[in-house]
Amino acid sequence: MVSRVRSLGLQGIGGYEVSCECFLSNGLPAFDIVGLPDAAVKEARERVRAAIKTAGLGFPVSRLTVNLAPADTKKAGTVYDLPIMLGILLCSGELKSLPEDAAFIGELSLTGEVRGVRGALPMALHAAKCGIKELFVPAENASEAAFAQEIKVYPLRSVGELLSHLKGEALIAPAESPKISDYALPVPDFADVKSQENVKRALEVAAAGGHNILLVGPPGSGKSMLAKRLPGILPDMSRQEMTEATEVHSVAGNTTPDRPIVSLRPFRSPHHTVSNVAMSGGGSNPRPGEISLAHTGVLFLDELPEFSRDTLEVLRQPLEDGKITVSRAAGSCSFPSRFMLVCAMNPCKCGWYGHSGGRCRCTESSLRQYQSRISGPLMDRVDIIVEVPALDFDSLRSRPKGETSAEIKARVNAARAIQSRRFGDKGASCNAYMQPKDMREHCALSSECEELMRGAFEALGLTARSYDRILRVARTIADLDSSEDILPQHIAEAVQYRSYTLYDSN
Repeated sequence: MVSRVRSLGLQGIGGYEVSCECFLSNGLPAFDIVGLPDAAVKEARERVRAAIKTAGLGFPVSRLTVNLAPADTKKAGTVYDLPIMLGILLCSGELKSLPEDAAFIGELSLTGEVRGVRGALPMALHAAKCGIKELFVPAENASEAAFAQEIKVYPLRSVGELLSHLKGEALIAPAESPKISDYALPVPDFADVKSQENVKRALEVAAAGGHNILLVGPPGSGKSMLAKRLPGILPDMSRQEMTEATEVHSVAGNTTPDRPIVSLRPFRSPHHTVSNVAMSGGGSNPRPGEISLAHTGVLFLDELPEFSRDTLEVLRQPLEDGKITVSRAAGSCSFPSRFMLVCAMNPCKCGWYGHSGGRCRCTESSLRQYQSRISGPLMDRVDIIVEVPALDFDSLRSRPKGETSAEIKARVNAARAIQSRRFGDKGASCNAYMQPKDMREHCALSSECEELMRGAFEALGLTARSYDRILRVARTIADLDSSEDILPQHIAEAVQYRSYTLYDSN
């Protein structure tokens, strides 16, 4: 006898439909799983056998073959335990039938409990595209999967609960889509930061346009403190952005029953010892790396020159393309990587180059060696470079009441609203991602602005890429001023953010 149960699998951060086919035949007792299963899928045999017996049901003493189709795609993880069990129960006559428009995912314990799996949301989204109307998932994944619309999600805690529902004895109530407001987390406030008004302004511009930014200053000047408060002024996430971010974090196993949806923009801060694979993603079954986990949010690299140069060079293509393709022997996977790059660094190895106290003892060669760890092409992809000066005693002792993150965020949201109306649903999501066509239309310059740009281009030795990035930043500054046109003061401020040099031999 042959049975068929609909299920789902993961490839990268996308789901795909898997058909679990079970064939029960005469012969010596055996239990084989085919369809390119990995070790975790093969071990499902013992989990399924124990779960069926502990549920008080009979396990067939016959030759049993399970095929996971499509058979040419590698299957990984414990997501297939539940459909394999149901297929066996259909073949043995313990179950009469299953709904044709239903799919099942979940890991089984030896006692018949249903445990959570990774990637519930991407699989639920694909299930809706495939015409599946009912999706049975572990209870701890139910809120996450219910975020996908146009599909009923049933939470499962045990095999007995599922069988009672399928037999019509005790129906399970569908899970409700989570309320996003319930998952907001507190973040540090900009009101805690003393002075550094120029840096706060630069971070506001970066947040409003999604621009990459580098903070340069001596130890203790507040670079990390400022960067960690950036999530509090980033614009609110759209539902599409929440979905994309949650898909990545779900596949990585970072979602929890308490926080099933990523509703606050991610802030990733890997240590400078991070490897290339941890940064870009990969593995035998490719998983997203730090640059993908920062998708729709911030990737903060503290002590930038301490990172391996090869690791930093991994960032170059994703910063331009907004995605990264990881190729391994098992296949290729593309992960989204549209993030804000925020970096912090000391101006030299000791950290005190340029300080008025004359504390720096670095030689010219050590300065060049330290700063040459960051390549020119990577620096060219940074939109804003701002100096974070050390605070004097009077600034530290003063108690000025600075702007709160909420006040700054209100202006950032207003600027992003202007950009949303400008680009619509199919265009760039913010000014940092404008294409040449968008720039020709929305970054037209007056003759006075062109003269300013000409002078900056020649004086600073700008490249074509840095020229475009100045225009994008100027467009963002104009949006913060609610100005339809880019004015000379907008160009001047944008140029100022590119004029800082790390080292001056004169």
